[in-house]
Amino acid sequence: MDETLFDCEPDVEVHANKREYADTRNRLALQMLKQTRDSLNHVIQLLEEGDTVKATRQLVDFVSRKKTTEADLESSIGSRIIEGVFDGQGMVGGDGIRYLVPENYASKSKLVEGDMLKLIIQSDGTHIFKQIGPVERRRIVGTLSQDSSTQTPVVVCDSDVYKVLAASISYFKIIPGDEVVILLPAGGTSVWAAIERLNF
Repeated sequence: MDETLFDCEPDVEVHANKREYADTRNRLALQMLKQTRDSLNHVIQLLEEGDTVKATRQLVDFVSRKKTTEADLESSIGSRIIEGVFDGQGMVGGDGIRYLVPENYASKSKLVEGDMLKLIIQSDGTHIFKQIGPVERRRIVGTLSQDSSTQTPVVVCDSDVYKVLAASISYFKIIPGDEVVILLPAGGTSVWAAIERLNF
């Protein structure tokens, strides 16, 4: 018996639902951006006029509305948004949970301890990280080495030793003994460093 395969017509209802879902998400995102722009413009105007009391009140109101809009956006698109601080390997969220940041992303973005990140947890469980507040950085030169006890990569700078992500070594094709430029937070001390480049 000859079996013939037929192409099914696309499910119009499914496509319409997807389009409607995307339209809702875009509309809410645009609304959030316009509200942010208008609120910040008003705060700037008040500050320029010297009215710091009204500006402060307006800023507090803006933050409150921003949280409400974000909650609306989260519920409509089925995702959660969490902000937190990068600790060298992961993001410590405002909810107290530590989320592991993919090494490739951290290496390519040259994240350093203290950077502010936003995590979007989508309805299918996918995690998307975005850098939203980089801390001030300083650069120093060091030599790539390996921690003898853990066999993990480190950069030695005079008497200081900084851990670096293994993905950075692969990304920049660095070998032990190479001199590299690393990024550190400008204020305070840190355990981790981000490799910026080979030092030519």
